[in-house]
Amino acid sequence: MPSLLEALERKYFAECEFENAHEPELHKRRDLPNDFTVTKCGGRMEFSIFIPRLSPLTSVPALLVLNDCDIDSAGDFESIREKCQRVRELDLAQNKLSDWSEVFSILEHMPRIEFLNLSKNQLASPISSLPTAPTINLKSLVLNGTYLDWACVDSLLRNLPVLQELHLSLNNYKQVLIDAEEAEQRLQETETPEETELRITKAHPALKTLHFTGNPVEHWQEICRLGRLFPNLEALVLADCPIRSLQAEENSDTHRYFPSLRLLNLSSAQLDSWTAIDQLAKFGQLRNLRVKHWPLWESLECTEHERRQLLIARLPNVEMLNGGGKISNDERVDSERAFVRYYMDKPEDERPARYEELQQIHGKLDPLVNVSLKPDKRVKVLFTYNDVSESRFVDIYLTVNDLKAKLEKLVGLSPNKMRLYYLDQDYKEFGPEEMRFPNKQLYSYNIQSGDEIIIDAKK
Repeated sequence: MPSLLEALERKYFAECEFENAHEPELHKRRDLPNDFTVTKCGGRMEFSIFIPRLSPLTSVPALLVLNDCDIDSAGDFESIREKCQRVRELDLAQNKLSDWSEVFSILEHMPRIEFLNLSKNQLASPISSLPTAPTINLKSLVLNGTYLDWACVDSLLRNLPVLQELHLSLNNYKQVLIDAEEAEQRLQETETPEETELRITKAHPALKTLHFTGNPVEHWQEICRLGRLFPNLEALVLADCPIRSLQAEENSDTHRYFPSLRLLNLSSAQLDSWTAIDQLAKFGQLRNLRVKHWPLWESLECTEHERRQLLIARLPNVEMLNGGGKISNDERVDSERAFVRYYMDKPEDERPARYEELQQIHGKLDPLVNVSLKPDKRVKVLFTYNDVSESRFVDIYLTVNDLKAKLEKLVGLSPNKMRLYYLDQDYKEFGPEEMRFPNKQLYSYNIQSGDEIIIDAKK
């Protein structure tokens, strides 16, 4: 298997060759410049100009990509230092590196490197005692799919004091087995058999961004350890982690471990209660939130637009929701007023605390159903099936099942083989929404003339 040096020499340091160097019957003329030759062709003399290939690089570019090259070692370190003096970003993903001393020696001999990707390398073995290296300026480290144990992660953090961004996704972590020193007394008081492997270490205040996607962690108390370990965390990505609650067992105010958190991705968590959203509202600096694909959303009989309004109203600090644009002041006001109307007819014990807060801001609102501006009974909707679109009037008091029955003749699909998707013309950027509730009436989707319903056949 090649070394890092051999792999980069193959990619960047090919020997300089001249085109046409081996063509026959080439004759030099002393009265012509060195880059001219003369070819005999019958009775004619033809002049050829030789254009050399580009000379080899003296050093590689600032971004060095050597992923999936079967690299298992570094090679000659002095040659690496000479050739890689400009390198700032190094991608070594999907190689065969296994020796951490080699990795740190590479960093030492690339003094400008700030980003390193070691994903899917065979680095699961413990880190042996590393010599105290000169200042390593590494700011971003990607360790996805390396399955490092937490003792190894701890050793790495100790040796990378200026690290700002860390990727630990897809490492099959069910627990976080390192915690900051402030947790030691609490641990002694509440220690359980599962916590006997927990390592107490120093916090790492330099780290600002942590990617933890796709790890099978379920309990928020594990995530709280990450908050204590990285007290200045600003971005935390927990997508595809099956977290079941945002309530830690030992402390109800779990947001206090994330005082600087501005971005949080909890998409595909296993959260099924509005209580989780109310917990997120306590994160004082949180501005950017992703909460797609929760079981909670599947249980609500409301449109995508209505759900977004309920979310915005409950999250006063959030400025960007589920990757959309920045929430405007008008959208927030509309959402808060819709939230008040949504809960005003519900029993008091079902109203969240946010209801009282918003009622004080917006006052007592009249229910929309009491306004004598009933929507048109029939609206003109664009129906699309495969590549064919047709505009038709539809009764908005039909149920989804009724509509499917009427569309059977139009598209030749039986209702039980048909899926319908509603696309609001004013919110196309959010994509179509499946009309999954058979007894829901069309007017509850706020359907208007010009909107679109997409018909799809079940697979």
